Amino acid sequence: MNIVVCAKLIPDPAAPQSFDASKNLERSGKLILDEADTYGVEMALQLVDAAGGGEVTVVSMASAADVAGLRNALAMGATRAVVVSDDRLRGSDALTTAKVLAAVIKRQSFDLVLAATESSDGYTGTTPVQLAQLLDLPSITFAKSVTVEGREAVVARQSDQGFDDVRVPLPALITVTAGVVEPRYASFKGIMSAKSKPLEVLTVEDLSLDSDVGAAGAGQEIIAIDAVESRSSGEKYVDDGDGAEKIVAFLESIKVL
Repeated sequence: MNIVVCAKLIPDPAAPQSFDASKNLERSGKLILDEADTYGVEMALQLVDAAGGGEVTVVSMASAADVAGLRNALAMGATRAVVVSDDRLRGSDALTTAKVLAAVIKRQSFDLVLAATESSDGYTGTTPVQLAQLLDLPSITFAKSVTVEGREAVVARQSDQGFDDVRVPLPALITVTAGVVEPRYASFKGIMSAKSKPLEVLTVEDLSLDSDVGAAGAGQEIIAIDAVESRSSGEKYVDDGDGAEKIVAFLESIKVL
């Protein structure tokens, strides 16, 4: 079984975040593998083991200046990684990102594509389903468990009411939630072997994409960034026998009553 895992390299959440002149998140510092994507990598590794063999390929769109996050996925056990690194992709929206990832994935044979439900720095949650559309694949979102039976994936999909048991023919795209599996820690042997595993760096030309990428091809524009207002302390009332009236007055002021 050959599985592709979409992964994102994000600025270290522990470091102060900043934005460039175009109001894009500054990514020139240390980049790490998004924790949300470690679940997809682990799920892929377990499915390949259960199938008795295959490959796990990690694909990403990021700067190749710091690929330690992708090396981490390789150290976990992934077979190889591919990163599309091109300054012209700066400012790309979710759809352009999906187009880039689709172009990479189309270059290889695969049985399944796994992705996180959303990234930890963008939180759009739209890229995976856009990618499924571009690849003409059925997609299942919010998977809490995934198994493969023959040429079908059996998915327990989290919903507002509980779980939906879904079967989908392969190839397919599935987004997994945190907790679907417990990501393994990279062993010393895995870390050492990751250094010799293939990590391919591609550009826009390599993928034969048109030049309308990055900010020029984005369907959205960030016009302002404002800090979230600090939460003010609540009002405190002393019940002197009129507590009920004060509660009713407060509920009326916020139009609950």
